[in-house]
Order: sequence, then structure tokens, then C-alpha cells
Amino acid sequence: MGMAELLHFLCFFGVFWGFIKDSVCVTLNNEIQNGEKPKNGAVEMKTKIVTIGKMDAPEDINKKLSEAGSIIQNGGLVAFPTETVYGLGGDALNPESSKKIYAAKGRPSDNPLIVHIADIAHLESIVCEIPQKAKLLADAFWPGPLTMIFRKSQLVPYQTTGGLETVAVRMPSNVLASQFIEKSGGYIAAPSANISGRPSPTSAKYVKQDMIGRIDMILEADDVEIGLESTIVDVTCEVPMILRPGYITQEMLCGIVGEIKVDETIFDSSSAAVPKAPGMKYRHYAPKGELVIVEGEPQAVVGFINEKTAAHKSRGERTGVLCTEEWLTQYHADSIKNAGSRNDCKTAAMRLYTFLREFDDENIAYIYAEVFDNAGLGQAVMNRLLKAAGHHIVKV
Repeated sequence: MGMAELLHFLCFFGVFWGFIKDSVCVTLNNEIQNGEKPKNGAVEMKTKIVTIGKMDAPEDINKKLSEAGSIIQNGGLVAFPTETVYGLGGDALNPESSKKIYAAKGRPSDNPLIVHIADIAHLESIVCEIPQKAKLLADAFWPGPLTMIFRKSQLVPYQTTGGLETVAVRMPSNVLASQFIEKSGGYIAAPSANISGRPSPTSAKYVKQDMIGRIDMILEADDVEIGLESTIVDVTCEVPMILRPGYITQEMLCGIVGEIKVDETIFDSSSAAVPKAPGMKYRHYAPKGELVIVEGEPQAVVGFINEKTAAHKSRGERTGVLCTEEWLTQYHADSIKNAGSRNDCKTAAMRLYTFLREFDDENIAYIYAEVFDNAGLGQAVMNRLLKAAGHHIVKV
């Protein structure tokens, strides 16, 4: 074989190998995104389930958390409870651990991870500066369901921040979460413990449904208390800005630092900007069935939804309705979820993800939801509902 023929062969082989490699990567990524177990054992692993009960002796809890912490320090992944949702934890300062988190979830690598700490003194090591308003917010809401965006230090790898020069940091109030973070070395990167795009898990049941075979351990404890992810506030701006609404409302934040802005992309699906915080860019929280939000006068909404569910029923299609208790008895569907009073969004916030998961368990193909008040905690509920529906709203 002459030199020209050899070069031609090597060129052809390189193109062929690139095609094969890309095909395998695409296939594996599709399996992960669809919530399937990867074929050929590519990512499959044995997941240990460790249950922590209220009646467990302190020394037993300490032993279980120490084992989980060792997994984190050795580059593994552990799902654990927080006060908001279950998190999927890895060593925030280990770039390989962050890569494993993205792979386990099927999560886009430009979607930043939140670094969880258990000691506020640890914040100084991972950020360049702590603005005065951030100190005020930390004093008021840490530990708790508030994440703040800071300029990162060199200690935090870009794999954790989605390639950004900023880092998202939270200090959970859940006791088990705090103890686990301490046992793990003090810095845990943790998104929600679900397949990317699916509803966040508020109980270990749904963590196991998504994560068995993908991670090393699941810490199984009680259901979470809040049910929605933390509020995210960018404190690198002169006027702090909400990037994701949550349990800590705009009104509560204003009460501490005065003016607070809200990122306009929170309720806008058209932005192509690089996400500065989790949940900003991609479709999230989605059930398997098609979800439609219906907006209008209550009687018109009831009439429209009942017309749609009747049509679906005539075709043998299962339907679900997510509504407020004031109109609960007016709907006709295979599954109707009571999201609480129109005047109080606490139930909707606490149960939203569970409702969406239950619709999946019940094989509901079409889901219709009422619009909730967009003030206070309702802002967070509507943000998650819009993401889950792919911003599919019908006005009647």
C-alpha cells in the first residue's frame, strides 16, 4: 500500500470511527433522557438503599451518614433528602463528580449545579466576594431554601458551574442534609435527584424510580417539607435579581434588602441565553402525559376542561385535572388532584411534583391545570407549572 492509499484509508477510518462513537453517545444520551436503563451496562451500577428513620439511634444515623460521606469523598454519587426536594449529591470540588451527576441525570452540561454547604464559614473559600446584601439575606434565610449566585473562586471547577464564572450556593436547613454535607467534606454539588426534565422527587419512592442503577447510594428518609426547589437570587448585581422563584418569596426578600428585581425570562420560553441558574433554560418538571394550562373565568375554564376530558374519554384516553378545591366537584376526569384553596398556594407548592408523578403512575395521557395566583408563593408554583407544560397555555 502506497503512502497515498494509506492516508486515504486512515482518513476513512477516522470518519467511520467518529460516526460510530457519536452514534453510541447519542444512543446512550437518549436512553438516559428517556429514563431507560442504559443498555450493555454502560452506566448501570448497583445502588445501595439506606433507610434513616426517626427512631434510629444517633450512632446508627452517624454510621450511615459516614458511609454516604465516604462515597462522596471517593467520587461517587448519593441521593439525599433536603427541606425542598431530594438532591443528587457529588463532590462539588471534583470535576469528575460533577460530570457523573450530569451523566446520571441526562442533564445538559451548561445547566449549573448548586453547591450545598453546612457551615457559612465555608462560603469564603468558594466565592470571590460576599456582597453586603448577600450577608443580610444569609442572616435572614440561611440555613433554608435560598440559593445565592456569587462570583466563584478558583477552587470551584467549571464542570460544577456549567462553564460560568459564577457559582450557586445554598445552606440547607434539613438536619440530615447538613450532617451529610459535613461528613462529605463540606461541599456537595446537588441538583434534584431525578432524570432531567422530569418532576423533582419529594419522596424517596420517586428517587428510586429514577436513580436506581445510576448512582451509588440513596439515603431514604421522610418526604420533604416544602416540595419546591429553593429560590435563586443573583447577588452579583447591584440590585439582587430572582432567577428562580421559590418558597422564599419576592416580598420576603424585599423586606430584608429593599429592591429586588425578577429576571424576565422566568415566565418567558423564548430566551436563548445561557442559563445562569438551574431551571432557567430547559423544559423541567414534566409529566409523561401532555399538560395544558387553562386560563380564564372559572366557569369558562371548567366548561372547557370538561369538554376536552369528555372528548378524550370517547377515544379511550385517560385524563387528569389539577385544580383548586373551590371547583373540585365541578370536573369530570379519571384523576382529579386537589391543589388547595385559590387563596393559599402552600398545598399546591408542597404537592405539585407529587401530583405530576401520580398522574404518571395512573397512566394519565392528558392533564389540564387551572392557573394559580402569580403573587407570593404562587409565583413559584406558576413558574414550575409553566415549565412542566412547556409554556402551553390556552386562554378561554
